[in-house]
Amino acid sequence: VVLPSTISRMIDVQSKMAERALELLCLPEGQSCYLLDIGCGTGLSGDYLTEEGHCWVGIDISPAMLDAALDRETEGDLLLGDMGQGIPFRPGSFDGCISISAVQWLCNANKKSDIPAKRLYCFFSSLYSALVRGARAVLQLYPENSEQLELITTQATRAGFTGGVVVDYPNSAKAKKFYLCLFSGPSASLPKGLSASEDGEEATESKFTKARVVHGLARRGMLKKSREWVLEKKARRRRQGKEVRPDTQYTGRKRRPRF
Repeated sequence: VVLPSTISRMIDVQSKMAERALELLCLPEGQSCYLLDIGCGTGLSGDYLTEEGHCWVGIDISPAMLDAALDRETEGDLLLGDMGQGIPFRPGSFDGCISISAVQWLCNANKKSDIPAKRLYCFFSSLYSALVRGARAVLQLYPENSEQLELITTQATRAGFTGGVVVDYPNSAKAKKFYLCLFSGPSASLPKGLSASEDGEEATESKFTKARVVHGLARRGMLKKSREWVLEKKARRRRQGKEVRPDTQYTGRKRRPRF
């Protein structure tokens, strides 16, 4: 049995990593972008992208995960697919890409026909094509060892990407995170990894995340669940072609508790 506190912590960690990945994408300030979320799972990372005003498409190999995302009414478009067989989108479709804890699975051979190097190259070459030239992909991953990380980066380079690995909190066994930052255009300077303050790694990571969340909401001058927030969400869903109830004077109004 998974305790509610454990689930809550998992959601919090996922949101933090999605936030960091979005930061490393270095997207234009105040501009809504069209993003790809690889290994989207139940849509937790996508929820953060939506909160930041972006539209997104998620791809995952698990039907159960995508069903859970649909049950949660996540706002992104969802696609069932194996990233090791390539990203099935037209060239130049996306302004950027994020992935949380997914790419390392391509290093495993689940059947005799699976060759990790070939699956990684197929993934990276199709991803390179699907991105707008000059766009970035930020892939958070958990490599088992240095050889696995080298295999991943080598295939990314073969596919045309430049970039490298950003390591946050390298001296912490618990907070250490790897982000593969890939550039689909001319090589750019690699962002610096986060480091620990004198008070410790976890406090620094928590402080960073909290400041970013407040800033993200305040930047658009609205609070989550407020009338403005609800109206923007409904407008975004209409642009995606989804059925949305008409706006009324009661839209976004808080309901009184029922007894």
